[in-house]
Amino acid sequence: MDQFSAMKAFRGIVDAGSFTAAAERLDTTHSSMSRQLRQLETHLGSRLLDRNSRRLTLTEAGRAYYQDCVDILDRLEVAEQRLQADHDAPSGLLRVSAPLVIGTLELSQWLPAFLEQYPGIELDLSCDDRLVDLIGGGFDMALRIAGPLADSTLVARELAVTDMVLVASPRYIAQWGLPRQPTDLARHALIGFAGARALSAWSLTSARGAQVEVSPRGRLRVDAIPALHAAVLAGQGIAAFTRLTVQEDLLHGRLVRVLPQHHAGRRHYYAVYPHARQLAPKVRALAGFMARHYAALQQVRPVIPEA
Repeated sequence: MDQFSAMKAFRGIVDAGSFTAAAERLDTTHSSMSRQLRQLETHLGSRLLDRNSRRLTLTEAGRAYYQDCVDILDRLEVAEQRLQADHDAPSGLLRVSAPLVIGTLELSQWLPAFLEQYPGIELDLSCDDRLVDLIGGGFDMALRIAGPLADSTLVARELAVTDMVLVASPRYIAQWGLPRQPTDLARHALIGFAGARALSAWSLTSARGAQVEVSPRGRLRVDAIPALHAAVLAGQGIAAFTRLTVQEDLLHGRLVRVLPQHHAGRRHYYAVYPHARQLAPKVRALAGFMARHYAALQQVRPVIPEA
């Protein structure tokens, strides 16, 4: 017995109200529908329908099984639609909200490959560190970097989890020396990020799990990650970034890790959209592309010298 076909036949009989009407809808015969129902009842060991010459009536077991069939068959239909959507070439205007760091420092790492892979998509990228209203703002999706997201009506797909790391330029280290332990940071220029979601202190965790709090209160504070990045490259002090943001700088020696045996917490990269069911192929394309992009970046784990 093909249980999937038997479940479809059973649902069809109930929905149509008769074997003949169900057979016409499913383009089969009355005898085939009757045979599949008998086989299903034998397989389950329960009678699903009481039938007489005038009408069909669900048994108690049949009512419960019918609801399960509807749920299972509907889920399978949605899965097939999603698979079909993946085969269709994504196209159209895709409006995306992204934090400044993704739209500036990380843009060159992913944008050319995405546009080349999906030539039918037009990308409208709005870069802002504020949490925008996706629906009110007419956005298809948002890329966000945050701690664990609070519950909401939005759907969030986690793209990556990355450590926060302390970095400085070789020029700064040459002039002011290399901190060897967290207490040494008190004698250094620490550049604080003054954004709305900034932490008041860096919570540094060692490889052994020991934690210490450091307040990044120096002469310079900025409210945008690109400006923070520029200040660190210019040798103005030590700052905290996600490892994914500064990975290329570390690989090419533009920045060096400070206290590499510590990390300053973790951040999650998310793709956020209003709903998951019947997700547009263009939205699914970008979310999947970004997930693969960050997965590939996380495979690169070079040994970074202190200085």
